Amino acid sequence: MKIRIVSSMAGIAATLLLSSQALAWLEHTGERDEALKLKPDHENGIEVFEVCAACHLTEGWGSKDGTFPQIAGQHQSVLIKQLADIREGNRDNPTMYPFAKPESIGGPQAMADVTAYISKLPMNPDNGKGPWKPGTPEWKEGQQLFKDNCVKCHGEHGEGNAEKFYPKIQGQHYLYMVRQFQWIRDGKRRNANPDMVKQIKSFTNDQMKKVINYVSWIPVPKEDLAPSPDWVNPDYD
Repeated sequence: MKIRIVSSMAGIAATLLLSSQALAWLEHTGERDEALKLKPDHENGIEVFEVCAACHLTEGWGSKDGTFPQIAGQHQSVLIKQLADIREGNRDNPTMYPFAKPESIGGPQAMADVTAYISKLPMNPDNGKGPWKPGTPEWKEGQQLFKDNCVKCHGEHGEGNAEKFYPKIQGQHYLYMVRQFQWIRDGKRRNANPDMVKQIKSFTNDQMKKVINYVSWIPVPKEDLAPSPDWVNPDYD
């Protein structure tokens, strides 16, 4: 009897976790919806981004060690959603929270301004990549895992889907993606798409690293890249 009760309670807990994730993923928020409809102000976007640049760098490239993601070139809708989720407590990010607050960057208009600016920044042509180069057995295994599990939402080239809030993952740092994948799989990232949680819940750590390794090597279209890894954002030069 005790075993059945414990098992039942575990099932209820798992259902509640998925329900809370679905709510965090699907819930329409006032700030998010308002910011998505506003016309961005480019000059104000530059000014607001100074707050973000403290961690993400003036180029928006983050860091290869995975501490901060590359946000340059990301879909504006994705940036707005993640920013709104952090501000409203749907995504845990204590490092970013103080910088994301309205007191730091402003309201929905500022969100529209800064995210539009970030989305147009050229991406780092030398993102942090995984240990297995294209053509190796590990890379090929990751490629197959990607085709079987990730293409439906993130696209064949990791380009994501702006309308559905699926992020662009091409050009992202390997170590950052590994951490986020693990958090999503293990239920730590509360605003994750519940469909993705279900899709990857059975991944081993080895499979996780191999599929993310493959993603980290996906080529980014030349037109979306900065001319060189030494490029300096002229807006802050």
